[in-house]
Amino acid sequence: MAAYKSFEELPVWQESRAIVALIYSLTKGSNFAKDFGLKDQIQRAGVSIMTNIAEGFERRSTKEFCQFLNYAKASSGEVRSLTVVASDLKYITDELFNSVRDKTISLSKSISGFDRYLRQSNR
Repeated sequence: MAAYKSFEELPVWQESRAIVALIYSLTKGSNFAKDFGLKDQIQRAGVSIMTNIAEGFERRSTKEFCQFLNYAKASSGEVRSLTVVASDLKYITDELFNSVRDKTISLSKSISGFDRYLRQSNR
């Protein structure tokens, strides 16, 4: 792995950034936009993925970074769960649901792999 100088260079952070953009785009829909609680929660969960990766990176400790990666992974699961609610309420299409689901599952796997790499390289 190349030595990253900033969290913005991390592929997992870049993936999370794309998911946040997707979340904000899909929550603009009329029904979703009116459900302030769900809209706010899914947006905060998406942003939480990005910010936990960034905060962990800035801690400059592998142990703490891995802890924050786990928080980011948990937030990815939260986004996925909230997307199910949005789909059940017909706020989003099946196509959008599948897109968010696939991207969050992929990101979750990437975070897990990165976490595993960091833990192994720190031994």
